[in-house]
Amino acid sequence: MGARRYHDLVAWQLANELKQEVYALVDRSTALNDRKFCEQIKDATASAPRNLAEGFGCYKHPEFARYTRVDKASLVETHNHLADGVDRHHWSPREANRLQQLADRAVGACVRLLQYLESTNASGTGKRPK
Repeated sequence: MGARRYHDLVAWQLANELKQEVYALVDRSTALNDRKFCEQIKDATASAPRNLAEGFGCYKHPEFARYTRVDKASLVETHNHLADGVDRHHWSPREANRLQQLADRAVGACVRLLQYLESTNASGTGKRPK
């Protein structure tokens, strides 16, 4: 049985968990004083579940796949920002690594979702499975 709501998607669940963890990390660190960096990492991490939800709402698989690709890119961007936060001495490499592993899991879920979307019949497009 497929997902009936966007929050049933494993990719969304992992992306949302990462978002919550990043918010908590930022809120308890010196990153709060680095406004531009703080805005960038929060926007990147919020973009991931936001794009999956929006893509799910499109339903047509090619459109959903496009949003999922943007989501994957936002997760990779968040991964980079976590390393940048270490370079800026906002948090430890250990803290960043734990969240980077979560980002990697979310990327993997997005890749699997993309594979599904690209191999199935897309509603209303007439596309047939390969």
